[in-house]
Amino acid sequence: MSTYQEFIQQNEDCDGIRCSWNLWPSSRLEATRLVVPVSCLYTPLKERPDLPPVQYEPVLCSRANCKAVLNPLCQVDFRAKIWACNFCFQRNSFPPSYAGISEVNQPAELMPQFSTIEYIVQRGPPNPLIFLYVVDTCQEEEDLQALKESLQMSLSLLPPNALVGLITFGRMIQIHELSCEGMAKSFVFRGTKELMPKQIQEMLGLMKPATSGQQGKPLAPHDAAASCRFLQPVQAVDMNLTDLLGELQRDPWPVPQGKRPLRSTGIALSIAIGLLEGTFPNTGARVMLFTGGPPTQGPGMVVGDELKTPIRSWHDIQKDNAHHLKKATKYYEALANRAAVNGHSIDIYACALDQTGLLEMKCLSNLTGGHIVMGDSFNTSLFKQTFQRVFSKDYNGEFRMAFGGTLEVKTSRELKVSGAIGPCVSLNTKGPCVSDNEMGVGGTCQWKICSLTPATTLALYFEVVNQHNAPVPQGGRGAIQFVTQYQHSNTQRRIRVTTIARNWADAQSQIQHIESSFDQEASTVLMARLGVFKAESEEGPDVLRWLDRQLIRLFMFHLRRSPFLQVFNNSPDESSYYRHHFVRQDLTQSLIMIQPILYSYSFYGPPEPVLLDSSSILPDRILLMDTFFQLVIYHGETIAQWRKSGYQEMAEYENFKQLLQAPLDDAQEILQTRFPMPRYIDTEYGGSQARFLLSKVNPSQTHNNLYAWGQESGAPILTDDVSLQVFMDHLKKLAVSSSA
Repeated sequence: MSTYQEFIQQNEDCDGIRCSWNLWPSSRLEATRLVVPVSCLYTPLKERPDLPPVQYEPVLCSRANCKAVLNPLCQVDFRAKIWACNFCFQRNSFPPSYAGISEVNQPAELMPQFSTIEYIVQRGPPNPLIFLYVVDTCQEEEDLQALKESLQMSLSLLPPNALVGLITFGRMIQIHELSCEGMAKSFVFRGTKELMPKQIQEMLGLMKPATSGQQGKPLAPHDAAASCRFLQPVQAVDMNLTDLLGELQRDPWPVPQGKRPLRSTGIALSIAIGLLEGTFPNTGARVMLFTGGPPTQGPGMVVGDELKTPIRSWHDIQKDNAHHLKKATKYYEALANRAAVNGHSIDIYACALDQTGLLEMKCLSNLTGGHIVMGDSFNTSLFKQTFQRVFSKDYNGEFRMAFGGTLEVKTSRELKVSGAIGPCVSLNTKGPCVSDNEMGVGGTCQWKICSLTPATTLALYFEVVNQHNAPVPQGGRGAIQFVTQYQHSNTQRRIRVTTIARNWADAQSQIQHIESSFDQEASTVLMARLGVFKAESEEGPDVLRWLDRQLIRLFMFHLRRSPFLQVFNNSPDESSYYRHHFVRQDLTQSLIMIQPILYSYSFYGPPEPVLLDSSSILPDRILLMDTFFQLVIYHGETIAQWRKSGYQEMAEYENFKQLLQAPLDDAQEILQTRFPMPRYIDTEYGGSQARFLLSKVNPSQTHNNLYAWGQESGAPILTDDVSLQVFMDHLKKLAVSSSA
């Protein structure tokens, strides 16, 4: 390895790991001085076409409170057929099936290139994939029609043996029976009455009827599943369900003038979760909620039905004037936890011009690994293409989605795990490697991740517990093992194991080495995740003060202005949406979210990346800005005038036509692969949508310094926000003042 850069890249490609530090300080005291904790970004299911899974079970350490998996870092005595665990140093015998091993005939898990390895576990019957559609019918005709078409399309993308179910809701909730030929039959529930899971299961025939003096007993999951008329294989009900979706009507209840439709989202979700709990506990399942507005009645209600009462804003929340907020959030958190226990994930597809209650409902997806997709209408390509990408397939023709995952982290004795940030919930598993110092979701060494994709990335934080006066021996290495168990989309149970090690370094004598091992990109994302996690649970100003204290030591100007921490100009739902995606995307996408990428197109050479600064906005340039959520093509003043005059249509200005086309082609490439699909904005100098670009660039030229002598040319930004230069000057003052 010639450079750290190559080492970092190789580790990311091979193991899906990026560490904040690639040399670890050997004592607790030195680690706390580093500002950025020992931490890493881990992508458990990173796609590796060169990593075929092995068809046997992993070999585990025999010590009861260790159970680490055999890996290339273990010491092996091939003659005695014994291996020493590199976490607890227990000596273990190899199982009989390893009798033929030798130094020249090693199993894959001992080879250095298999620091990440995947096992197929042949236990128990295969479980089907389950997709339960929960559809809001209180929508405009055009929107509902577009949604029905998308749902019909999705049926053709599901595997024939996948189970599918349909619940529709407005004022009432209907669970549709799919097994009856020729006639539509459904169970109807009131949208205002909370039902216990047992009651739902009794009413749906998922429990043995109660006999005198005895309560009804749940059917065994196998019987319940067999007798469940509401979840059926796609191949059996494809025609039926397609017709049923085609015939769906808008909610029939009249909506008086000045009122919102009555939407019983809370009870619809409660019934969906109760149905899956009773039939398929601990099985891969997705509840897919499609909603066109906020819940307006029953438990989980976010706003009343009076249109004159607007849905809560950040201002209302700060003034404690959001009447339904706490109760609704508590209700949806209880539902999310019930789904998470059984490994069921909940997606929210919310398409409306106003808010739909994502702030209250976000925990449904955040805790279960589900998707959140937000748009203006179900009739836009943004929704249609994003929804289609949920069912995208990998190089083996299998879904890029996994279910019911658990992640366990094991560490060598000098380290403890402080917590994780990502789409996961704690399994409250205590152990010798659990730190008392919590960061993110802590107090455990195991987390449940109900749904994963190859891009799902978790941030994990560690604490060095080695004392300053007990040095680690020279050449010692700290190790971490990640064990992810999950249900593959082809219904196999799989275990993926990644084992990494980094050298310990004495910060007194080797500080330069530690500095050169610093991964700036990974650290930026890891600290930003901590900031976003705090922003979800603490007051806004407190989080910014925490961030400013970190900024003096660690520089992240654009994060401070990002929509993850600044709620100004964003609705509560939008903030929830941005934060949801930020805490699950991989490193590259996260960096784009923190500091958008800006490309410049001109006649003076090929496209080039330019500073995210107002000085880059020039009259004779076209800019392409990628913020992850938006793709903005901005035409400078001169270019916009030429375009209006139609120069691109004239044969002698072929080069201008090519210049206009270049950013469109580049944007198209991004639009075709990203999930969720970004909003595409084509604008120009003076255009109303130019605000998307102007709000992101550093305002180095504003109305306050517009006529300053010697300024670079560029577009002035009308803002009172401080520029990077002013921000830096203040930081310098703070950094050298005694109070800092």
